[in-house]
This record gives sequence, C-alpha cells and structure tokens, in this order.
Amino acid sequence: MNILIDTVRIAGFRGIKSLEISLSRLTVLIGTNNSGKTSLLKALHLALGDYSRQLSEEDFHIGTDDKRVEKILIDVRIVPVNDGVRVQLFHRDWQDEFGDNIQSEANGNQYIALRTRAKRDKIKSGFDTSRTILKKWTDVNKWETEKIKESKFNRFLSIPFIAIEAQRDIHQELKEKYSWIGKVLSNIQYEDNEIAALESLIDGVNSEAVSKSQELITLKTNLQRLNKSFEGSNNVEITPFPKKIRDLSKHFSVHFGESTANTFPMEYHGMGTRSWASMLTVGTFTDLMGIRHEEEEKPFFPILAAEEPEAHLHPNAQKTLYRQLEESKGQVIVSTHSPYLAAMAKQTELRYLKRSDNGIVVRRLSIEDKEERRRLQREVIHSRGEILFSKALILCEGETEEQALPMLFEKYFGSECFVLGVSVIGVGGKGKKYLPFLKFAKDFEIPVFIFSDGERQTITELRKTYSTVYRETDITNCDNITILEGTDFEGYIISSGFQSAIESVIKELDGDDAAIEKWIECNHNDSAGRKKTSLPKCSSCHQHIFKDILKDYKSSEGYNNALKDILKSGKTKYAPAIAEKLCELPVENFPPKFLEFFHKIKVGAGI
Repeated sequence: MNILIDTVRIAGFRGIKSLEISLSRLTVLIGTNNSGKTSLLKALHLALGDYSRQLSEEDFHIGTDDKRVEKILIDVRIVPVNDGVRVQLFHRDWQDEFGDNIQSEANGNQYIALRTRAKRDKIKSGFDTSRTILKKWTDVNKWETEKIKESKFNRFLSIPFIAIEAQRDIHQELKEKYSWIGKVLSNIQYEDNEIAALESLIDGVNSEAVSKSQELITLKTNLQRLNKSFEGSNNVEITPFPKKIRDLSKHFSVHFGESTANTFPMEYHGMGTRSWASMLTVGTFTDLMGIRHEEEEKPFFPILAAEEPEAHLHPNAQKTLYRQLEESKGQVIVSTHSPYLAAMAKQTELRYLKRSDNGIVVRRLSIEDKEERRRLQREVIHSRGEILFSKALILCEGETEEQALPMLFEKYFGSECFVLGVSVIGVGGKGKKYLPFLKFAKDFEIPVFIFSDGERQTITELRKTYSTVYRETDITNCDNITILEGTDFEGYIISSGFQSAIESVIKELDGDDAAIEKWIECNHNDSAGRKKTSLPKCSSCHQHIFKDILKDYKSSEGYNNALKDILKSGKTKYAPAIAEKLCELPVENFPPKFLEFFHKIKVGAGI
C-alpha cells in the first residue's frame, strides 16, 4: 500500500490561468510546443521541490488586462492507494509520517492537501513562498477563492521532488556539486580505517607513477626550488592521482565502451549517451535515498518529473528508457514530444495539454470499452503517434487522398501540412474506419476535417459514425466536412474539367501515348462484378438471383469510366502526379470542392 498525488490545481503560474489535472502513478504529458507541459512541471517543482529559489517575475501569469497576477497558487492532494486504486486509509507508516495533517472526507476517505503560495516580497524586493496544510479539499469551482483553515508545514522529506531538466549532460554534471551525480559523489563515506588503507594505496600509486617518469622527476626537482624563495624546508609532492579520499569527486570520471579495455570518457560520447547516463544517475540518487529511509524505518515516495527524456535518443533507445522510467520508485511524470513514448503509455496515463481562449486546458481519453481502447491503440496511437501532437487532423478515405491532399494543401496555404501542425490521415476505408480517429479527436479537442467520397453508401456510413461521436446527423452541412457529391476523388477530378490533365499524366507515367486506348481495348467487356436482381429467389436453393456486370468503355460515359479505372489501378502511382498537375494552376483555379475544404480548415483551425 502506498500513496499518490492524484490531483493538482494551479493558478497564476506562467501561461496557466487556472488548471486542475489528475495524475496517475505514471503520467505522460503530451501536446504541441508551448502548450504548458513545462509550466506544469515547474509548478510542481515550486510546490514540492526547491524551485522557489529560481522564481522570477516571468513565472507570474499575465492576465487579460496585460498585468501580472499578484500571487501564484498551487494545491496538491495526496491520497492512499493500493495497486494504483484509491483506498480509504493511509498505511500506518504514512499515518505516522503525516500525523495530524491527515484530513478525511465525509465518507471516511483520507487525504493530505498541500497549498503553496508565491507572491512578491515588496520589502525585500524578491519573492515569498509559503506552504500550508489545507483542512479541506474544496470544490474545483471555488478552490481559488473559498476561505479554508490552514496550518503551516515544512516539506515532507519522505516525498522528495526530483526534477530532470530537458538540458542534461553527465559530462558537465560531474563538475557540478549540486547536480544529481554531484550529490551522490558528495555523500561518499568510508570508515576511518578504510580511508587510511585507501590513501596508503593511492600514495604508493603516486610514488610509482612519479618514479617511472623522467618528466615528472624533472618537474619535481625544479619545483623543489620553491624552498629558496620561501626560505624553508618545505617538501614538494606531485600527485597524479588524488591524494585524499575526500578529493575523489573532484577527479571523478565515467568511462563507457564496448569492453573494459575499450572504454572512453563521457566527453567523447554523443549527447544521447550523455543524456541517458544523466537520467540513470537520478535513479542512483533515489535508490540511495530509499536505502537510507529504509534504514531509518521511514516511508519513501519520490516524485520524479522528467522533461523530454527522449532527447538525443533513437526510437528503440527511447522505448528502453521509457521502461526504465516506468520501473522507477514512487510517482513519475513525463513530458514528451516523442510519439514512441506516447505510444508506450497506457491510454489512462496520457494527458493532452493545449492552449485555449481561457489559458491552458488538460484533456484525457474517455473511452471505456476495452475493444474500442484496443482499436484506438492499434489504429491511432501505435501506428499514427504523430497525431498526438497535431493542431488539426484531416481525415480521408484512402491512399489517393492521403498523397494528393498534402500537396494541394501546401499550394493553398503556402506551407507544408506538418509545418502548420496538421496531419493528413487516410483511414483505409469508409464509415467505421473513421471511428477511433474521431473519438480521439473529440476527447483531445483537436479540430478534425473530413474529405469524403460522395457515393450514397459512403455518406450513410459516415453519417452513422460521425453522429455516434458528435451527435450530428446533417453531415452535408457541417463546417468541417466536405463531400464529393455522388462520386469519388478520381471521378470528381474528371468531372471538374481536368480530363486533359489526367490523360497527360497517364500517358507520361506509362510512357505510351496510346496507353488509354490500349487499356480500353484490353479491358472492355471484362467482368465488373455481379449485381443482385429483383427476380424471385431460386426455387431450389432459395438464393437471390444475380447477373454479371461487364465493363463498358465504349458507351457515352465509357471513356471517363476507363480513366477512373486506370487511376484506381495505380493509386499510389497516379495520385501524386495528378496533384502536381493541379498545383501548376493558380490556387483560385483549383476544383471547387478543394477550395471549399481548405477554406473550412483555414477558418476552423485558425491557420
């Protein structure tokens, strides 16, 4: 049985006007740049760690009146849990640790509520930070204003806050006394007899090193002349290796390589290795703290906050590091831009941060059905992890649109999709195929735009799926949906007056000016499937009567049908080339449905 910070409330800190977020044992913060992930971690650092020493004017939120707020307010609730599930009472060890600070809800559920205030100190021209215990965890709508009894407290040493910065480098941290590895090295302790034995060994190594080097012997001889200047009988001692055990940390280095005989100091390794090594030293520090708490029979629950742990690491290394973080003691909060880390997290662990008109908001996935969760993980998060960081989504049915729309988008907006934070997703089918993407977009409040074929069955399936998520049935008049009435992508391009462009693309890519005619001759009267008739069912087998449908490329519509079939036979081949042809035109000459669709994106996504 353990504890958990299950809820955090923040007001007036950086870009956060007012925010409540729920946390799990492992929480993964995702969102676009400047969405508030770092601000949230720094707010926790202020409430639970030592960030108050770094507090500055820029940490105070700027309100709608363009003035900075007078105070920062951060409330943290700690609850007892068992296997991640909240239970009623704290374990006896934590009851002893928290003492009278423990509060109880009406149903008997225990909790600890901590409040941190930061405000300007007008007398000292600095900032004053205070921490108190709240006697009540109030309603979220009143938490900033309701008067609540409080009592002072000092930070709980059994709940250390460990911040891992985005910029980290073990090579530099070895030189810093207050880095995590610096703290480990500064706490190295030996018994007196061990110190004497080790220093005797070092003395012998130093003497041996000097005696076998003519350069060092000569250097020592010349340095002995210092005695003439100081008129004394002092002795010069050269120590290639640190003479005193207390000085070990000043000369400490870490080597890494393929074998014991082939290792190199950290400064010779890339930033990926140095960053990862820095992360692992934090584990060393927490392990040692845990041992000391255990020796003193004290509970221990560290809060580990890691900003962009994936920095400088390749995908497989990122995944390995994530597993190491997952196995860490205590509670772990990670902010990331990595789709690989986000894909490894449980859906219940993801928190999506975004900016809104009211500041920063937090969203989470609400899907409860296990099969829908699996489908979302498989079809969205695992295979399309980049959309977790999108400002808007464009959903289309298949390969043709997925290849062509980004090129047309770039021509229309003057910038590539990904530069503007827009992801184009071919869902790989109709109707239900849209479902996991729509549910994902709704839960995370990501604007979604649909470019759909216009066959009757396609519209029927899309309407059913869309209304399941958004409760909207009139999809033909939605501000975020464009439908190619009665046709598909290829058919719409042809019917919009771009037949000659398509002809030139086919001839160019097939390297034959007669490619279309040869296709028609080769495929005319081939089977186009079977169609159910209105005839009575078969008297013997009681099955519907079907008739064969043949391709007719020589009727009035036959030529255009041949063009469509040629394009469909090589979607990935022809789609980019057709888009390139369209992009040769001025934007205003694009087919009307494309102009309509991109205008909806411009307005709806604020691009």
